[in-house]
Amino acid sequence: MTVRKPKVAAIQMTSGPEVDKNLKRAEELVREAASDGALLCVLPENFAYLGPEEGKFKLAEPLPAGGPILARMCELARQTQCELVLGGFGEQTRDPRKVKNACLHVSEQGKVRAIYRKIHLFDVDLPDGTKLEESATVEAGNEVIVTDTRAGRLGLSVCYDLRFPELYRRLVDQGATLLTVPAAFTLTTGKDHWHVLLRARAIEAQCYVIAAAQSGHHFGTRRSYGHALIADPWGTVLAECGEGEGYALASIDLGFVESVRRTLPSLRHRRVG
Repeated sequence: MTVRKPKVAAIQMTSGPEVDKNLKRAEELVREAASDGALLCVLPENFAYLGPEEGKFKLAEPLPAGGPILARMCELARQTQCELVLGGFGEQTRDPRKVKNACLHVSEQGKVRAIYRKIHLFDVDLPDGTKLEESATVEAGNEVIVTDTRAGRLGLSVCYDLRFPELYRRLVDQGATLLTVPAAFTLTTGKDHWHVLLRARAIEAQCYVIAAAQSGHHFGTRRSYGHALIADPWGTVLAECGEGEGYALASIDLGFVESVRRTLPSLRHRRVG
């Protein structure tokens, strides 16, 4: 059942190679946000592990059954009575050298309600020397996923998906009023593109956007931009994290979604696609 003007939280973390440390910090932040009234918390991509590539194969879990990471997060949801979006962690595949980057919606009863597998994989060679080839170790998904929450109908995406507006049009076509973008944006791309892309997706889709983020130094040369935020359907940033760990908290008003879509009916004016 949808709750009137519920609060939601976009969590910001600095995850590293130590899984237990990461999960303890995730638990702390979710508990804090839930104490502040959040009914839905979105955790960032790689919330449980952000370290050398070989580590994620050992930690990958079968879904939807899960393993110790998912069990711990489901228990957290039950204890806090807070719905969770687990921003992205490894799902086992038939290939022992590949995982899927899975994003899960867990209900306040601790039940898995939806699983999205990241469709667009981050293969880049940036001017600052950052080189990432996600497709070398991750198997892409191919299904667009929406799920019902107490805050509204939620469209799931992960990080690099943000650069592909057609995905968000599909989510809106399936009834989404909120969009989640759990991410681990690099410093180089984040400083120039993060805010612009998130606000653009909110404006185009006329949805709330809840963007959880990784921030700071993780291991080796890997650093993330941070600035977890929540934007409304007009593109206004309602709450944003600065440096370090924490969360952005804001209220969702589905009446405002309806108002924006009524007064500026761009979704109904589409002629292509």
